[in-house]
Amino acid sequence: MLSDNPPVLVMLTFFFTIFIGSLLLMLPAATTLGEETSLLGAIFTSTSATCVTGLIVYDTGMHFTLFGQIIILILIQIGGLGIMTISSAFAIILGQKMSLKRESVMQNVVGESNQLDMVSLVKNVVVVTITLELLGAVILYFTFLSKSYSVNQALYHSIFHSISAFCNAGFCLYSGSLIRYLDNFNINFVITSLIILGGIGFPVMKDIQRTINNKFRFKRLSLHSKIVLSATLILLLSGTFAFFISEYNNEMKGFSFIERLFASYFQSVTTRTAGFNTIDTANLSKGSSFVSGILMFIGASPGSTGGGVKTTALVVVFVAVIAMFRGHKDVNIFKRKVSENIIKRVMALVAASIAFLALMIFLLLLFEPFTFEKITFEAISAFGTVGLSMGITSRLSDAGQIIIVLLMYIGRVGPLTLMFAISQTKDRSYFTFTEEKISIG
Repeated sequence: MLSDNPPVLVMLTFFFTIFIGSLLLMLPAATTLGEETSLLGAIFTSTSATCVTGLIVYDTGMHFTLFGQIIILILIQIGGLGIMTISSAFAIILGQKMSLKRESVMQNVVGESNQLDMVSLVKNVVVVTITLELLGAVILYFTFLSKSYSVNQALYHSIFHSISAFCNAGFCLYSGSLIRYLDNFNINFVITSLIILGGIGFPVMKDIQRTINNKFRFKRLSLHSKIVLSATLILLLSGTFAFFISEYNNEMKGFSFIERLFASYFQSVTTRTAGFNTIDTANLSKGSSFVSGILMFIGASPGSTGGGVKTTALVVVFVAVIAMFRGHKDVNIFKRKVSENIIKRVMALVAASIAFLALMIFLLLLFEPFTFEKITFEAISAFGTVGLSMGITSRLSDAGQIIIVLLMYIGRVGPLTLMFAISQTKDRSYFTFTEEKISIG
């Protein structure tokens, strides 16, 4: 039965959401006068919103009406939280009990490994999401209001971009994303803060809350939280430095020092999963393009609104390789041993992701006339549910758009369901063969 197969259940709920979203976006009421949304265009947009990616074939602010934009926003919120989280929240409101299967799926959707009260977990996720999105919207509202927006415009734009940022979606109502607000501290600060908070994951936010209650004792944090926070900080700082030196005399030429710093930091934050940009991504230098590819592939953290193979996977692989070179049998992080089972699961995830991504890049190269750099950038951006593009998304052929849709879908639900499936797999080995050495390298 479907209910007995959580990985399939997660994939089908996303598929169903994308299907309904596509139908709604094709309605005449969803597009501005004189515009038309094709079936493939609707599927592409719905997938991009539901999988919180941000790649677009239509200008969101120009092509879609208020109704169409609200549909996109709802899809972003559903995709960010996960339909299982939202349906569970409604079930709790209606007084229904959660089944064991639903609890199992919920634990994997939000990245919580401990056995907790699922009702409390769902409530916590929903409350944290609404609180942070509202807080971000309030600050953005007054900022937009000071930019000569009407009250209604400021209210709508602040809510839209706050939700899009926290869910790491990257959908924007302005042509050129947030380039016009490059030097605006409030917008830069709010958007990047929401992206980071949405990207570290709900378990980490809950753990931070517990730590604050314990007078900020870092030692009280779980191993998972320590890894996520450390990796996030290192990636943000190294990414900022890399973009600063790579774009200093390129896209940032003529910028003031503060503008360069803002742009570099913003690019470092958004490249991991969000898709907003304050500099023209199409004109990035080779160095920035390379760094972007790495950051997009890594992505956010488990249990977050972002994609990618996740920061924890990066750390486990890195530390495991270091341990091997040093001749250490155990893989230890922050004085805690990582189980061999976890290491195998991470290796399987990374290997499967690289193999799938390589296949999709090969197919795109067959169908599209663009350079290897642009194709690879687009593919990694889609798979990591980032949404940054070097300007080729709307020029892709139908075949190319279908491949990107598949990349976005698998990039959002694939790592989650793959890790869940692996974690539930039992050892079916009934005997072992004789061991023999092989040559490597």
